[in-house]
Amino acid sequence: MKCPYCAFDESNVLESRDAEDGKVTRRRRECIKCSKRFTTYERVGNIELKVLKKDGRVEDYEREKLERCFEKAAWRLTNDERSKLVDTIEMKLLNWNSVEIPSKEIGKMVMERLKEVDPVAYIRFATVYMDITKIEEFEKIVKSFKAEHT
Repeated sequence: MKCPYCAFDESNVLESRDAEDGKVTRRRRECIKCSKRFTTYERVGNIELKVLKKDGRVEDYEREKLERCFEKAAWRLTNDERSKLVDTIEMKLLNWNSVEIPSKEIGKMVMERLKEVDPVAYIRFATVYMDITKIEEFEKIVKSFKAEHT
């Protein structure tokens, strides 16, 4: 592990502990060269999923993109709450019947989760995801949501 301060590639691990319900290992390290301390997080990277984009391109699945999506839409939720939402969707993706998942399906999963936990974030995400450009389309989404939840 390279030191973020001096880029030396050897460090001592001072402390290790589980984080995020055992899904991540947090390590406190000390650089052998400059003696500065830093923290690293180790996560299993075994997700070999592909995302099929609207234009036909295929990209590697990146958890960070899903996390950014929730950060933008559901900024009122805590990091832990957003992380749990991402975990839930990741589990659905891992159980998908194919390793290639259409981005449209991932978007639907995000909308379903947001609808349950934060209605305003759901509306915010839906306007971007569905490319809403007219007030009438926005009103239709809000009316549809209200009809489902009354």
